[in-house]
Amino acid sequence: MKNEHIQAAVVAQPAQKRNLLRFVLSELKPKGKLLTPFNIITIPIMLVGLVLIAIRFIYGLGSVTNLSQSFPWGIWVGFDVVTGVAFAGGAYSLTFIVYVLNLKKYHPIVRATVLNGFLAYVFYAGALVLDLGRPWHIINPIIGNKFGLSSILFLVAWHFLLYMLSELVEFSPAIAEWLGLRRLRRILKGMTIGAVVFGISLSCLHQSGLGALFLMAKSKIHPLWYTEFIPLLFLVSSIFSGMSVIILEGTITHKIFSSQISEDEKAHEDEIILGLSKIAVGTMFVYLFMQGIQLIHGQKIHLLATSWGALWLVEVLGFVLAPMLLYMQGIKHKNMLTLRIASIWTILGIALNRLDVSVIAFKWYAPHHYYPSVSEVIITLTVISAEFWAFRWIVNRMPVFYEHPDFKDEAE
Repeated sequence: MKNEHIQAAVVAQPAQKRNLLRFVLSELKPKGKLLTPFNIITIPIMLVGLVLIAIRFIYGLGSVTNLSQSFPWGIWVGFDVVTGVAFAGGAYSLTFIVYVLNLKKYHPIVRATVLNGFLAYVFYAGALVLDLGRPWHIINPIIGNKFGLSSILFLVAWHFLLYMLSELVEFSPAIAEWLGLRRLRRILKGMTIGAVVFGISLSCLHQSGLGALFLMAKSKIHPLWYTEFIPLLFLVSSIFSGMSVIILEGTITHKIFSSQISEDEKAHEDEIILGLSKIAVGTMFVYLFMQGIQLIHGQKIHLLATSWGALWLVEVLGFVLAPMLLYMQGIKHKNMLTLRIASIWTILGIALNRLDVSVIAFKWYAPHHYYPSVSEVIITLTVISAEFWAFRWIVNRMPVFYEHPDFKDEAE
């Protein structure tokens, strides 16, 4: 009798593996309509982008970019990486709010936010590979080769890598639920708090570490944007950037994936947006205060009378102070449309700030400046489109916006 049970278990194990493989293969098939407006716009972009990426790897950076020895960093670093990482700041901020501060009302949006942060890091890491003249040398900053173990780039590379892994662990219970792996799900759930704390620490270091990279370029960045506070400014701005991205992302996903979202969660959407907006306002005030301090302490007020000063004022007053006031107005009157507009305005401001520091105000004195080529812009749009496709594919298959019916009885 005992031998019969053992034999049955041995037979069942490969059968389970075959069923799991068959399930995964079936899930790779498209779901829903193919000719949607989103697909019609993004498919041609990605097809052209893939061709340009192939040309880039075959013939080198000069075949598709306007990068040079004088301007080795362009839009792929300035937007895809430096700006993109700021947009992903909502993941560590929200996990801190939910798991450390124990504010459970934000729990329904944790998985979507963590997934968005993870995908952002994965795809922007891919964009970083595109930017390297010799992509196979990407391992160098990770092992410290030619940089040294005390290099900021070495620290940023490890922060980047480890934070991606911690976000994967945070999201992995959803993957286990999708695959029906109950035992693995329990193990991964037990690792969540540790991964969250580890990820929050890494992300704070990483966000500020990106700013610290520019501390070495004092002679190359315009004085209005160069300050010893760059690491702190990057860290603080990533918080209100992340809150704004969550608000915008939530607005879009609640419309596109409305059928997956419970009525109870829909009822609390406005309350969540209000809470996120208040956090954004608080951090925006801190950011403005720090900008004022660095302006006065650095004796840079006279530079505001220049054309570069006008751009700095547009960035700080037009895209930080103005949306902050709009946020405050929306909070006061509990106007969701106003808050959503403020979130878009803030996101544009973050993009402007990161591009000012890394591209526009970088080597501001040069007679010939860098401008991204059409190919660079198309490849950037390809990276962003691919990220959206990955997000949609996962959300349509895994329990991101809803509780899996087979795991509702298990405590979070």
